[in-house]
Amino acid sequence: MSLFIASLNSGSNGNCYYIGNNSEAVLIDAGISCRETEKRMKRLGLPMSRVKAIFISHEHSDHIAGVRVLSKKFKLPVYITDHTLQYSGLELETTVSFRAAEPVTIGTLTIHAFTKYHDAGDPHSFMVSGNAVNIGIFTDIGRCCEQVTRYFKNCHAAFLEANYDRDMLFNGGYPYHLKKRISGGNGHLSNDEALQLFLQHRPAYMSHLLLAHLSKNNNTPEIVADLFRAHRGNTEVIVASRFEETAVFEVRNSNEPIPAPVPVYSQTSLF
Repeated sequence: MSLFIASLNSGSNGNCYYIGNNSEAVLIDAGISCRETEKRMKRLGLPMSRVKAIFISHEHSDHIAGVRVLSKKFKLPVYITDHTLQYSGLELETTVSFRAAEPVTIGTLTIHAFTKYHDAGDPHSFMVSGNAVNIGIFTDIGRCCEQVTRYFKNCHAAFLEANYDRDMLFNGGYPYHLKKRISGGNGHLSNDEALQLFLQHRPAYMSHLLLAHLSKNNNTPEIVADLFRAHRGNTEVIVASRFEETAVFEVRNSNEPIPAPVPVYSQTSLF
């Protein structure tokens, strides 16, 4: 048994992640337009009819820009906390409130929400479980708190933020207050912080790691790829793009150390 995952877009210009099985799926965030979401899923061979719900992590525009049209067109319930809905200013037809530590069931999928550090009103991250497979979505994270590490240790695959290279950020042209916002513990994870989480808490059976939410100005796919290259072991490491979808990857339910990753399509893996 398996789950299938893909990044439809990842970056400050929009975030949307797909997790599902052969009959049902959820989207985590909807930060790209409805049209682009449809186009990218069609290219991947993923039918929109399989999507049963959208989960929103927080109210920043790169996570909610497409949710109103997408949810209305496909009659999808939007799972969003009361505070995030209030801060977002969204007017949605069907919303369902969720709270941390109260799992939500969508068909045979279970979505676990947990709080995180980020400069938003009520930010949450998620782990999606089904077919004895756990998929973590760890983006827009200011620091690797106990919640993040606890869930990461149980993931067969994960979307993990690697937002900025420290040298590029601190030697770049951003004003001081913005550099502090990004790196100050309520902003984003650096490449080095993401690597340390991976090295210290990766389970032996983690087959896929999708590095996500790279900064346009303070990171490059090549920098983060080079950093992870020597440490990936048997985990396939993919850098998610801010311009296009990744491949679809199949994640299997083995809890044993893996001999090799198993992609459905071969594109976008950098190693």
